[in-house]
Formats: sequence, structure tokens, C-alpha cells
Amino acid sequence: MTAEKKKKKRLNRSILLAKKIIIKDGGSPQGMGEPSVYHAVVVIFLEFFAWGLLTTPMLTVLHETFPQHTFLMNGLIHGVKGLLSFLSAPLIGALSDVWGRKSFLLLTVFFTCAPIPLMKISPWWYFAVISMSGVFAVTFSVIFAYVADITAEHERSTAYGLVSATFAASLVTSPAIGAYLSVMYGDTLVVILATAIALLDICFILVAVPESLPEKMRPASWGAPISWEQADPFASLRKVGQDSTILLICITVFLSYLPEAGQYSSFFLYLRQVIKFKSETVAAFIAVVGILSIVAQTVVLGILMRSIGNKNTILLGLGFQILQLAWYGFGSQPWMMWAAGAVAAMSSITFPAISAIVSRNADPDQQGVVQGMITGIRGLCNGLGPAFYGFIFYLFHVELTDLDAADSSGKEPKLNMANPTDESSIIPGPPFLFGACSVLLSLLVALFIPEHSGPGVRPGAYKKHSNGAQSHSHSPPSSGAEGKESLLDDSCV
Repeated sequence: MTAEKKKKKRLNRSILLAKKIIIKDGGSPQGMGEPSVYHAVVVIFLEFFAWGLLTTPMLTVLHETFPQHTFLMNGLIHGVKGLLSFLSAPLIGALSDVWGRKSFLLLTVFFTCAPIPLMKISPWWYFAVISMSGVFAVTFSVIFAYVADITAEHERSTAYGLVSATFAASLVTSPAIGAYLSVMYGDTLVVILATAIALLDICFILVAVPESLPEKMRPASWGAPISWEQADPFASLRKVGQDSTILLICITVFLSYLPEAGQYSSFFLYLRQVIKFKSETVAAFIAVVGILSIVAQTVVLGILMRSIGNKNTILLGLGFQILQLAWYGFGSQPWMMWAAGAVAAMSSITFPAISAIVSRNADPDQQGVVQGMITGIRGLCNGLGPAFYGFIFYLFHVELTDLDAADSSGKEPKLNMANPTDESSIIPGPPFLFGACSVLLSLLVALFIPEHSGPGVRPGAYKKHSNGAQSHSHSPPSSGAEGKESLLDDSCV
């Protein structure tokens, strides 16, 4: 018993030391100014701008490393990354509710960007590390919790829209810049530039980003910071079924994001392979859709949330997504892709609206857990979606061939599909049609999500972080049925 007590004391001292190092016991935010949405916006912009630069080099490295079954291997790599993200998102979200957001922003950005320099050092190590980096590839989960800490309920949909629009803005120019630099100076310079931007993002978090989680909302005792049940992704999924509102939201997220995740992993390859876009055209396409997405997620989203409400905004976004995927699936001409891209920009309003309705109904000290749960569902989709798309492309014998020759000679890449003599009778993008059916089911489920019109925070629903003696100063006593307590207010169902 004495040895166990000494071991426990050493562990507590180590945790207290980590707390002093990471969040600086003093209560004052570490960083420049007060926490704001703009800090979150800069973090997201720099991270995805760095990855956007690598669009063209990554396609080249992917084809050179896996000349056969490129779509399938691309899907498997992103699938492993997505599954690891699913497993880790609830844990990171729950820990950020206790240790604060800043330290986990630093952790997620660092490990998400860690594979970048390996692209030219060793492609095999690059793909291995990018798969394993899924453990920490949950930046959006922490960012949305950061935003929830510092915004009022009625401002969150606009704030989430701004963060999501920043993701689109980061891709407006970065793929075009990366493609130009790759042609003029080679892929090595692009990788070096992307690495430098990733390091800049890490330095910005260290120096400029203040902590958003108030000290009073952290547990009074550091020895028992979280309930490990909350950090178990499968326990989170089991808990989903205990609250019908969050169950409907999670099913909606799963069915709508599954095709979106598959689309993100393979769409640039698809544009070059099947639609015969050049690298410069792909970069221009990303830029135009990015600009339209910014407008949709800032101006249009705010207008829709005020005029038709949160739930109807989600339904409208899902309707646009169905149209977009169907157009991608049947479209065989470049102009069809451009038109569908405009529709895709409008469909980008869905996830900010879903995040807003979740955040509005979650307890203040549970924002990280709930956002981590939603991000975990998206992480599961990031695992299943790319593998699903890659497998469907593989079944229909759509493969990437002669990509390098097409870029160097200006000729169109060869189309490798079953029955090439009757290509017009084959649906150009079969996975997109499967995706449209999935989103249609998501739309039907979303019809049953209640439109919460009352206050989002329930006074008696605060959970405790307790070691048996102390709890949050703002938390009333728990009811003893804490394990079965709903994460969202279900009174309207």
C-alpha cells in the first residue's frame, strides 16, 4: 500500500508539473490579446494552406509510389488515417476540456503537419507517417471547442461558418501556387515552403494564441481530470443511442460526410483521370470553389440561419450536396464539373450549421467532448469513405494511367475503364452516385432533428470533473445517473 501511495504521489506531482508547463498556473491567458475567433482562423488557414501547396506534388508522388491501383491505395492510406482519427477524437476533445485548448492545438497541428518534409525524403515513410498522423488529425475538433469557449450562443453559427470558410480560403490560392512552383522550380521547393508554413503555424500557436478555456471551468483537482468513459470512442457511440437528438445528428453527419470524405480523398485524381483536367485547371477549380465556399459559409450561412433557422439550413445544405454528387456522377464534360463545383460550395453550409446546433445544446464544460464526438464520427467517415470510393473505382476499373506523360507532353491521360469501346454507356463517376443515395438518406434522417428554440444550456445538466471531494465551482450536484445523462437537451423530441 505504501509503495502504491508513493507511486500515486509521484504521478500527481508529474501531472502538476505538466500543468504548470502547459497552461501556466496563474489564470492569465498566454498569448497575444484576448482569445478570439481570429486566432482560430489563423491556425486553420496556415495548416491547410501548407497542405494545399502540396496538391500537385502529392498526386505525383502517389502515382510514382503506387503506379498500379492508385485510387485503391489512396483510399486505404486515407482510410487508416481516418480510423485513427475516429479513435482519438473523443479522448483529445475530453482532455482539452480539462487541460485547455492551446496545448492540444499545438499537439494536433504539429503531428498533422509532421509528414510534410518526408514527402521528398522518403515517399514510403511519408505515406506511413501520414497514415499514423490520424491519431492527432483532429484540429477541427479542438478549434470548434475553442470557438465555443469564446462566443455567445447566437454568434456560434457565424463563427463556425467563418472557421469553415477559412478552410476554403486556404485552398483558394495554395494549390495554384504549389502547381506553379512545382513546374518552375520542382517539387522540392514546394515541400520546403509547405514545411516552413507549418512551422510558422506552430510558432503562432506557441507565441500568439491565448488559452480560451477559463480556469474556473477546469477541475479543481488535477488528479482525476476526465472520465475515461467519455474518451472511449465506442463508449461515445454507445452513449449516442441514449439521446435521440444527438443520435439523429450523428446519423446525419455519418451519412452525409461518408461520401464527402471519399470525394476529398480522390476528387483531384478524378478530375485529372476521367475529366482530363490539367494541373493548372485543377488548381483553378479549387480556387473558384474555395471562393464560392467562403461566400456561402460567411454571407449566405448567416442570412439563412436568421431567415429559415438552423434545421432548415442543414436540410438545404444536404439538398445541395445531393445535387452536387449526382452531377459529379453523371457529368462527363468539364463544364459540368464547374457547375457542380458551384453547387458544392453551397453544400458547404451543412457542417457549420450542424456544429452550431450541437454546440448550442451542449453544456459549457462539455463542448470539447461533444465536438470531439461529432469529429469522431467524421473521423470514422474519413476512414470508411476513401476506402469505399477507392474500392468502387477499383470495381469499375477506373485507374490512373500515364499521368506523368500527360503532364509533360500535353496529351490527355488514357482512360482505363471496363468496356472501353462503350465508354458513353458507363457512368463516369459511380462512387458519387452511391454518395448521393447516402446523402438522400441523411436528408430523411435530418427531417426528424428537433429545432431547439429555447436556451441551449440546461442549468441542471452540468457534469462534474471530480475526484470525490471537489468539483467545478459552477456545477450543481450531479444526479447519480451521470453515465446515462444526455449530452444534448432532448426535451423537444
